[in-house]
Formats: sequence, structure tokens, C-alpha cells
Amino acid sequence: MRAKHFSDLAAMQKLLAAQARAAKEAAEAEALAAEHRRREQALFTLTVGAVKPIKDGGRASIQNPAPPPLALQREYDDAVVMHAALSDDFDVTSLLETDDTLSYRRSGIGADILRKLRAGDWALQGQIDLHGMRTDEARTQLADFLRLAVRRGWRCVRVIHGKGLGSPGKTPVLKAKTQRWLVQKKEVLAFVQAKGSDGGAGALMVLLKGGQGAQSDQQ
Repeated sequence: MRAKHFSDLAAMQKLLAAQARAAKEAAEAEALAAEHRRREQALFTLTVGAVKPIKDGGRASIQNPAPPPLALQREYDDAVVMHAALSDDFDVTSLLETDDTLSYRRSGIGADILRKLRAGDWALQGQIDLHGMRTDEARTQLADFLRLAVRRGWRCVRVIHGKGLGSPGKTPVLKAKTQRWLVQKKEVLAFVQAKGSDGGAGALMVLLKGGQGAQSDQQ
């Protein structure tokens, strides 16, 4: 830019001075910002201590899948149905085998299944001890246990009902009731009195339905 008059020269001088002031102010502002950042860093280091940046390990961030929902209503319904089905008034006399131990096998289950059950061909997978319980408590506990056993796919379980030695008249009340409850459940294929080493007259060995194995047992 060339000045043609003295007044133009004065204007140019003012413009250059303004630009110089603006550049100086910008430099001062940058210096103040840098000093502020330095002080912030110093304060952070003083408070937290020396830190090192974490190296990128190259690992992918994978979100864990959500756990499956719990079918609480279905479990409650199953428990209600199971409990309601165990009646004390069910007559099992005609369903029990006429042997010394009054064993039981569901229709379609061969007599060889009882022999195998007595012989211990199925490994014991679980048991419940009803001995000493009141009738209502024993019924509920047995229903819950059967539901659990079926869900876990257990085939052979032991139900301990006791020999009734502590009952009035030495009568095994729970033994008869347990037999009555078990025959009402379609999951129960058969039961026999346990061997002496497994509880004898105070327990039952129960065979439960289970997948393809149960189907082959019934053939």
C-alpha cells in the first residue's frame, strides 16, 4: 500500500500500530494460557502423583452378554401344581406290587426295572430326608425335591421317610404317605424299598423319568 498524501501515511502508521498491539496481546494471551496449563498440570501431579499412560494392548472391547431371565412365574406355577397334586386321600393299594416291600412300577415299566433298581444299576444322584417332619412339611419338601430332581435330569434318588419308631404306636406314618405321594407323580417310574445299607425299611429308592433313557425303560 502506497501513501499518496501525508494523511494516508498517518493512517498507515495507525493501522500498523494496531496490528502490532493485536499481535502482542495475542502472544500475551497464549503465554497466559500456557502458564495456566502448566500450573494445572503441576497441581494434578502434586495431588495424584506421577502417572504413566496405559499402552494400547490391542484388545477388543467385548460386552458380556446379559444373563438369561429367570422364569420365576413358571417355577412358582410348577411348585403350586406339584404341591396340589400330592393328595393324602389317594388309594395306592391296588398299584403296589404284592411283594414283601410293596414296591411300585408304573404301567408299561417291566418287572426287570424293579430288579435293577434293587440291585443298584442306577447310580444314586440325590436324596431327601423327610424323617421327623410333619405331614404338611414333608409333602412340600418332597414336592420341591422332585421338581428339582426332574429339572436336573436325575434318574435315581433316595427318599428317606423313617421307620416310624418315634411315632405314636410305632406306626410309620410317613412311609405310607410317601408311597401315596410318589405314585401320583408321572415323573416317578418305579420305587423299591432300599437295601439295608441304604436305609432298609426307612427309605425308598425311586427311579425318575429322564429323556431317552426313560423311554427305553418303558419299552
